[in-house]
Amino acid sequence: MCGKQRRFFTRRDILRNASLGFGSLAFSSLAAQTKTHFPAKVKSIIFCYMSGGVSHIDSFDPKPRLIKEAGQPMPVPIDRTMFNQNGNIMPSPWEFKNYGQSGMPVSDLFPHMGAVADDLCLIRSMTVKFMEHAQANNYFHSGNPLTGYPTIGAWATYGLGTVNQNLPGFIVLGSGEIPLGGINVYGSGFLPAVHQGSFIYPERPEPLQDITPKADAAVQKRQLAFIAARDREYLTSAPNAQVEAAIQNYETAYRMQTAVPELVDLRGESDATKKLYGMDSPNKEKAAYARQCLLARRLVERGVRFVELSHVAPPGLGGGNSWDQHSNLRDGHAKNAFVVDQPIGALIRDLKSRGLFDETLVIWSGEFGRVPFVQGKDGRDHCPSGFSLWLAGGGVKGGTIFGATDEYGYRAVENVLTIHDLHATILHLLGLDHERLTFRYSGRDFRLTDVHGQVIRPILRG
Repeated sequence: MCGKQRRFFTRRDILRNASLGFGSLAFSSLAAQTKTHFPAKVKSIIFCYMSGGVSHIDSFDPKPRLIKEAGQPMPVPIDRTMFNQNGNIMPSPWEFKNYGQSGMPVSDLFPHMGAVADDLCLIRSMTVKFMEHAQANNYFHSGNPLTGYPTIGAWATYGLGTVNQNLPGFIVLGSGEIPLGGINVYGSGFLPAVHQGSFIYPERPEPLQDITPKADAAVQKRQLAFIAARDREYLTSAPNAQVEAAIQNYETAYRMQTAVPELVDLRGESDATKKLYGMDSPNKEKAAYARQCLLARRLVERGVRFVELSHVAPPGLGGGNSWDQHSNLRDGHAKNAFVVDQPIGALIRDLKSRGLFDETLVIWSGEFGRVPFVQGKDGRDHCPSGFSLWLAGGGVKGGTIFGATDEYGYRAVENVLTIHDLHATILHLLGLDHERLTFRYSGRDFRLTDVHGQVIRPILRG
């Protein structure tokens, strides 16, 4: 207490500030053993992010009216688009088929995902506030369009810690490009740096930079001890949470020297499993994404909380913006779908066969959808006012469709959802209350969902 101002400290405040904050580090290491706010439905998240914006009306939201009115002007007002090169109605060039007992319609772009339709919880009424890629990517990951805010993976590990002390709790598989918006879409923002996404590049000779020891174990231990001693000397005069996190990161990195090479060594996987994912494909982009999906399964087997895959783009499709077909929609979407469809379908099948499906949540989405009218000759512009994504795994109802867009697939009109609702639901499935998971920064308690968000209860099991 200072003067007449009184402040009450939480347990986390005391752990963060007492003894130079080392209690906070101990708490972070033990977080996996703490109680969740309520029983968790899942232990891990796998996020298959389709950067650039997949067209929902060409994948999971068929609109017969687009066929009937092809070439006609849109009969409803059109919002400003990214390039304002808005033409007439353009139907999907792909046919849709009904899959599984649920009869879920999926386009010919995704036959392997269609084959596991009864495991998918399809949401057709997602919306975002931003139509520009960088803002939308940040918004989808952190609930804020600006950089510098913790992303969903960082919040998950902050709330739960890691089960495997030899691997980070939040891992990004880096065979593909980073979405527009940059590295901060995987950042920890104002949370301790130990919670940011750690990149593993499974196809490089060194999958993590400097993972190969440059000295024998005894010398390396002495080096790390020396660095830790100097850091702690610094902390005695200037307590700093980032230095505390660095100490813990050094220790984790030391243990990763054994864990990461073992992780990416797939010699123990059967040829049948590798073929299931498509690792035998002569298409190198598909084979690379297949490796990511297989490693995602291996990571959740090892207790990693949050895994995000980076989309491996075919040549000429914009790298980190690969689904962004403002022209040549048919060719671009077909190439992208060929890369991801079989590996993602295999991931769901493999998780089920190994008893991991009910403790894992798989998420598939881009940052927004595409409009139902043509841009230029044969493209589609961005559509933030209604698009599709799906969830699969523990705690959600497979073979179901929630929400709807209008007859043109232009705007969400039924059970309209926001990113904050999605984030609240993801945290809920992890056993975390999005209103109670907070971090005090700059005099304010922050949370992933800010002051918004409702758990999407109709899609939950039990």
